[in-house]
Amino acid sequence: MNANEITVVLGDEHDEGLRRLVEDVLGKLGAESSTHVRGVGGSQDMETLEVEIDGQRLVVEAETYVGLSIHGPPELVRRVESQVKTLAASKP
Repeated sequence: MNANEITVVLGDEHDEGLRRLVEDVLGKLGAESSTHVRGVGGSQDMETLEVEIDGQRLVVEAETYVGLSIHGPPELVRRVESQVKTLAASKP
């Protein structure tokens, strides 16, 4: 983890609507997937997706008891977070 990066929890890891919103935003930003890993450890499920947007790495993680989070450079994380919230607010 880079000291110049931040993590924001967007919501529940099992919220399929939220996952779709994140996917929509990543697609609109031109994200290119580099790694997608799923795993189970005891009672914890974890899914990690690494993407690149404009040459910057963003990690999307869904982890039991933690939630659906995004991690990366502050400006990019805030941009994705803002667009997800805006898109969520526009949905009925």
